[in-house]
Amino acid sequence: MLQTFYNNFGFFGSICLAFLVFLIFIFWIAGIAGIAQLPEEQNKNLKLVVSALFPPFPFFWLLYDMYRQKRLMKE
Repeated sequence: MLQTFYNNFGFFGSICLAFLVFLIFIFWIAGIAGIAQLPEEQNKNLKLVVSALFPPFPFFWLLYDMYRQKRLMKE
């Protein structure tokens, strides 16, 4: 499997793809951690379950949270 991966993408492609997958994983975990630190509310557990089962959700939540914080800092 690794040999096929290397043969298809080459050395630099393999490194870039592995780095990209690593970054996606880090941002996914960061999103879940951010959602877990939300104050207690009714939808917190649902958000955690959705973020674990649907990995793009934490990315969208991170983007929304960054936008919200930027807007709050401008005030």
